Amino acid sequence: MLQKIYEWIFNRENLLAVVLCLMLIALLIATADDTPVWIYQGF
Repeated sequence: MLQKIYEWIFNRENLLAVVLCLMLIALLIATADDTPVWIYQGF
């Protein structure tokens, strides 16, 4: 039973989705040090 759940959660497609999500979060954090100018354009 646990092995089927493990295989369902940790299959190749889900692992690729998690890796892609982590890469996007890392990219967001790496580029977040710049001031977002687009927020202040309306003022």
